[in-house]
Amino acid sequence: MGILTGLEPSRVFYFFEEICGIPHGSRNVDAISEYLVGFAKEHGLRYIQDELKNVIIFKDASKGYEQAETVMLQGHMDMVCAKRADVKHDFQRDGLKLGIDGDEIHANGTTLGGDDGIAVAYILAILESENISHPALEAVITVNEEIGLLGAQGLDCSMLKSRYLINLDSEAEGVLTVGCAGGMTGRIHLPITRMDAEGIRCILRVEGLVGGHSGSEIHKGRANANTLMGRLLFRLARCTDFSVVRIHGGEANNAIPKCCEAEILLISEQTEEAKRCVTMLQKEIDTEYRSTDPKIRLVLEVGEKEVRKTFSYATMERLIFLLFNLPNGVMRMSPDIEGLVQTSLNLGILRTEEENVYLETSIRSSVESEKQMIADRVEYMVEFLGGECARSEGYPGWAYNPDSRLRELMVQVYETMYGKKPVVEAIHAGLECGLISSRIRDLDCVSIGPDMKNIHTPEERLCISSVKRVWEYLLKVLEQLR
Repeated sequence: MGILTGLEPSRVFYFFEEICGIPHGSRNVDAISEYLVGFAKEHGLRYIQDELKNVIIFKDASKGYEQAETVMLQGHMDMVCAKRADVKHDFQRDGLKLGIDGDEIHANGTTLGGDDGIAVAYILAILESENISHPALEAVITVNEEIGLLGAQGLDCSMLKSRYLINLDSEAEGVLTVGCAGGMTGRIHLPITRMDAEGIRCILRVEGLVGGHSGSEIHKGRANANTLMGRLLFRLARCTDFSVVRIHGGEANNAIPKCCEAEILLISEQTEEAKRCVTMLQKEIDTEYRSTDPKIRLVLEVGEKEVRKTFSYATMERLIFLLFNLPNGVMRMSPDIEGLVQTSLNLGILRTEEENVYLETSIRSSVESEKQMIADRVEYMVEFLGGECARSEGYPGWAYNPDSRLRELMVQVYETMYGKKPVVEAIHAGLECGLISSRIRDLDCVSIGPDMKNIHTPEERLCISSVKRVWEYLLKVLEQLR
């Protein structure tokens, strides 16, 4: 028996626990894709598995729904893999260790993958059941959504007949998402030249940040560990003489990084000055981020004298300049929709490679020209510093449809069930609705999901009672689409 046994709706939580037991981080989706294929075969359902490992499963309409428009249920099978620094977990091989705390499910020290495992669980429970009323269904479960909507970008939609799309990749019950930003990934290579250096080996760490999703939580003003490290190195360079051995921070371009670490060699007689510098900046950071990141710690660990290969001073200066000056966070708020971020950038990944420092950014905007402008700005800065910057093709935004029949029906069903109106909003995060609807003419889309918090972080939580309510709501919507 699993830890989620006994929770309702039982089949939803059964499938969710099955999914959590299968490693399914982005780019590690073969096993979960084969699991979905096995499910389709076991239940005698027609399916397509493409070369990317996207899976589409088809189910005929219930009796009495044969003339209804086909409905697409859609989510993604990959998850963001992040863990606490003190946790030993191999996301390539290990399933998640689940726990229950009151009305919430969590994973022990790692991300839970409720984004978007719960969507897949909903879909499988519907496809399995013979007692749910629904139109013909096309269940579209994509790969590698978390690293740029890659599965949806490569999805062949020519065989799909859906008129309506219910996306299940939202994280707030009672909210109907009806539009989203477009986005792209920027990949930066800053070349390294090295030199032999002697000094005291020290470890610098920026840790204890809250982190979060770079789309849905970028507006909260949380600190970015990678850019803070740039600020720390800049400050340290003004009061000491050091050289960088390596630097690493962040795990995913769409997650606000929670920690960053740099190894440096410090001139021995300047260790006390370096400690004072770190302490002074710590006080400033405590004041600036006392509300958003109250547990930030800047750490300096002093080791022994060593001779190491380090970045040349020119390489180090270019790196510090880039980290300290690269645009990050909210670039512009929407002038049309109150509270909506229009354009942002997140520096999510920073690591040392053999010949380059590699940085990866997530750029989002609901205005295509602004998205391109931010990408141009980053590219110009990187090329000025002697580096290279490549940008992904990106994905389109999803524009609000004023004539959406699906939205109106879902609002009506929600009011009938709960006696109040749902929130109808556009979001800054990216959803696959934009890509899919750009390829299927007049596709009517709405995104929903149960309450989740702190997604893309080890503090991720999924609300049990909310999963049940959204399940009941989803079934009622399918029933009404007759």
